[in-house]
Amino acid sequence: MIAPKAQTQPRPKIVVDPKHDSGAVATMPDKVPSPDRIRERAYELYEGRGREPGREEQDWLRAEQEILKKRR
Repeated sequence: MIAPKAQTQPRPKIVVDPKHDSGAVATMPDKVPSPDRIRERAYELYEGRGREPGREEQDWLRAEQEILKKRR
């Protein structure tokens, strides 16, 4: 039996505009919020606006932003 090749994670591409380079380095957060926690908060947002369908993506992104902001 042939062992499958080890999968490596793709390296993130960081693009810096040399005209606006402030010397700051872009970093990823130490911990990414769990999808379960984001899902809970997104559902709370959905309920808070009267369970109006069609804005699932906005709810998810807002929930993710709120959780990341609290971790800073």
